[in-house]
Amino acid sequence: MKKVVTILGLTTALAAAGQGSAVTVTLACGTVGQELQLCKDGAARWAKKTGNEVKIFESPNLTNDRLGLYQQQLAARSSDIDVYQLDIVWPGLLGQHFVDLKGKVPASEQNGFFKGILDANTVNGKLVSLPWFTDAGLLFYRTDLLKKYGYSAPPKTWAELATMAKKIQTGEQKTNKTFTGYVWQGKNYEGLTCDALEWVSSFGGGTIVDNTGKVTINNPKAAAALDAAASWVRNISPQGVTTYDEEAARGIFQSGNAAFMRNWPYAWANGQSDDSKVKGKIGAAPLPAGPGGKPAATLGGWNLGVSMYSKNQAAAIDLVRYLTSPAEQKLRAIEGSYNPTLPALYKDAAVLKANPFFGSLYGVFTSAVARPSGPTKEKYNQVSQAFSGAVSEVLTGKVKGQAAVAKLSTDLARIKGRGW
Repeated sequence: MKKVVTILGLTTALAAAGQGSAVTVTLACGTVGQELQLCKDGAARWAKKTGNEVKIFESPNLTNDRLGLYQQQLAARSSDIDVYQLDIVWPGLLGQHFVDLKGKVPASEQNGFFKGILDANTVNGKLVSLPWFTDAGLLFYRTDLLKKYGYSAPPKTWAELATMAKKIQTGEQKTNKTFTGYVWQGKNYEGLTCDALEWVSSFGGGTIVDNTGKVTINNPKAAAALDAAASWVRNISPQGVTTYDEEAARGIFQSGNAAFMRNWPYAWANGQSDDSKVKGKIGAAPLPAGPGGKPAATLGGWNLGVSMYSKNQAAAIDLVRYLTSPAEQKLRAIEGSYNPTLPALYKDAAVLKANPFFGSLYGVFTSAVARPSGPTKEKYNQVSQAFSGAVSEVLTGKVKGQAAVAKLSTDLARIKGRGW
């Protein structure tokens, strides 16, 4: 008889974990870009190796929707999903529902990960999940169009980006009315929190809430950053950018209809696919800086945790260890441009051949700016929603930056109450 383990993604058996009979594990997989297929492939390799099965649960595209679904499952103590794919900002929010991996994963394996990412997965000494892939926002650009319009390098500042995007957009629209200068994530969701944190931080406006828990968003530099972003809408970005998520932006850029795009590293591999109209014409660079500031990239990434309510925890843990192993992370980096969470792979020749920017932009990934999920703990989701909502008001022209950050500061103080 087979026991079934659910990891949200694939069905797996527990033979390798020391049990005599095969089990089925349910694995939750994301569906952005090549994510779902690579998740299925990795799960299938583990299943073949162990004799177990993996059942795949396809998670919603939008992070906010995925979180809502996971919270429902976990609140009900459901055993339907064994392994969850967790956003880097969720351990503090969901950690109580997950097995402590600290005593179940050898220290030698734990020490192979970036320390900062492992720390972000640790809550009150409990290792909630293992790092699977990391992320940081990047600027993608058309190398052919920069050359065509006389530019030798990508923009270093947001002002330069606006100038370059406008010039290229004006020229290209003579033959392609749908062409736009710059696409990014402007929809009111977690993706906008990531984009806007990059703007604010790069202007020297802080990180919304600092590491001590103090609300810092109400400052002139943060306000100026939001006003700058609002000036792009209907100028170098289409009006519809305020409804775009990652895939909407990627679709426009990959179809050859944008000069610049802000996105995560996964967009590189998709852009080099055979059906991409910009294959071989893409460059990747750090995001621009604000006046007197320095480039900032929001830390993203996803991790794998085992549900406390799983009925096959040993097999589920084995699957998590397998999927986060060097061999699997190397495959995912080569095939899908998913950034490894293991420093050693950034020196791997095959990984660097597939993703040249992994080497040149290594510092972007290792010094990315964290969203304030640490200091705000279980209230982070409320903080993020308040922030993206305020930013959205500025982008859609309802308020100016200064009024938005002033009101947001008051709203965040209310959410904080007597403490985070």
